[in-house]
Amino acid sequence: MELGGRSCVVVGGGRVAQRKTATLLFAGADVTVIAPQLTERLAAMAAKEKLRWLPKPYERGCLSALQPFLVFCTTDDSAVNRQAAAEAKSLGALVNAAEQPELSDFTVPASVRRGDVLFTVSTNGRSPALSRQLRQQLEAEFPASLGPWLEHLSALRSRMKQELSTSEARQAFWRRALDKRVLSLVEAGHLDQAEVEIQHAITEFGSES
Repeated sequence: MELGGRSCVVVGGGRVAQRKTATLLFAGADVTVIAPQLTERLAAMAAKEKLRWLPKPYERGCLSALQPFLVFCTTDDSAVNRQAAAEAKSLGALVNAAEQPELSDFTVPASVRRGDVLFTVSTNGRSPALSRQLRQQLEAEFPASLGPWLEHLSALRSRMKQELSTSEARQAFWRRALDKRVLSLVEAGHLDQAEVEIQHAITEFGSES
C-alpha cells in the first residue's frame, strides 16, 4: 500500500502503538498519535517532530479534523477502541485493531526487514502472539547482512544481463550461484567472498553457454 504523505492515526501510546507508528513512518505516512502518555521511543519521535502527538485520551470527534486514511486502535480499553473504530469508519477510514479483529478492516503481518528484503508472517488476525513468535525466529534466522547482500546482487544482476543473453541461461545461473555455500558466506558476513563466488559463476556459466 502506498502511504506516502497520507494521514494515518494511532490511538494509544504503548508498545503496540510504537510498532505500528514505526511501520507507518517507514512507509512515509503522516502520523498522528492520540494518547495521554507515550513510550520513551514514541516521545523521542514526537520531540524530533517525526510524528504529531495529541496528548490526551481519545474522545469522539478527535479524528474528524485529521481525515485519516488508516486508523490503528491500540489502547487497552476495548470500549475506547470500539468508539474510535466507529468514528474512523464513519469518516471512510480503514481500521486495524489487533486485539479486536472483529473491528478490523485489514490485518498487518508481523514483519522482519533486512534492507529491501522483507519477510512477513500472518495468522489472519487469529493469533498476534504466534505471529510475533514466528517473527522473532525469522529475526534470528536471517542476519542483518542480507540487506547489504541484496545491494551486491543488484549490481551483479546488471552484469549478468549483459553476459547471459537468454532468460533460461540467467535462471540456470541463479540456481547455481545462490547455493547453500554462497548463502552461508552471506550469513557469516563475508559479503566480498560471496560476491567473488557469484562473479566466478557468471564467468564459468558464460563460457558454457
